[in-house]
Amino acid sequence: MTRLSFDPHTFPLDSIAGEAPVSPARLREEWLRTRFANPPEWTPENIIDPRIKTIPERRAAVLMPIVMHPQGPTLLLTLRTSTLRNHAGQISFPGGAAESIDATLTDTALRETEEEIGLSRQYVDVLGALPEYFTATGYRVTPVVGLIHPPFHSQPDPGEVAEIFEVPLTFLMNGMHHQRRLMVLPAGMEQKLVYAMPYERFFIWGATAGMLRNLYHFLRV
Repeated sequence: MTRLSFDPHTFPLDSIAGEAPVSPARLREEWLRTRFANPPEWTPENIIDPRIKTIPERRAAVLMPIVMHPQGPTLLLTLRTSTLRNHAGQISFPGGAAESIDATLTDTALRETEEEIGLSRQYVDVLGALPEYFTATGYRVTPVVGLIHPPFHSQPDPGEVAEIFEVPLTFLMNGMHHQRRLMVLPAGMEQKLVYAMPYERFFIWGATAGMLRNLYHFLRV
């Protein structure tokens, strides 16, 4: 697969999703536990990249770590290094490809999290998983959602992660912060809309923003 070079900050704004924010009451620990234990009927919003001609066979998993601070929950994210083969310099959840040593995709997410940001699985209370998300790089990604209670220790692997940061969950679970941008691709390639959720100096977009949209829908229905 050809590696594309582009700056997502330059993608023109098409529209704002604009749905109402998830109620703060639904972002509390007990409500989150109840929702994952008894999931409702809902429809995932998985925008499949037009470059994907067949369903990817390669499996991967990421951890969506919700940090339960006393002042309110946050989502822990990473800024990938600029030297990686895929998604270099982008915002992502810790995670990666499944390996034969992983008994489940949850194990994949936890192992990759330990490797990428040094967060031991002992700190992660897994709630469940969201539907698979297909990426243009040929992966079918399972997002695993877990709670983390401070204090905890993390240390980025400098070969993969340039920075670890947190974003308030109230910000991410608000449709007014969900932008639709036109992804401008090289001539001859089909254009597409992608989600973006700019926060301070971090530009969250693409598959990460798409999985956040599905978490938003899952919590608000």
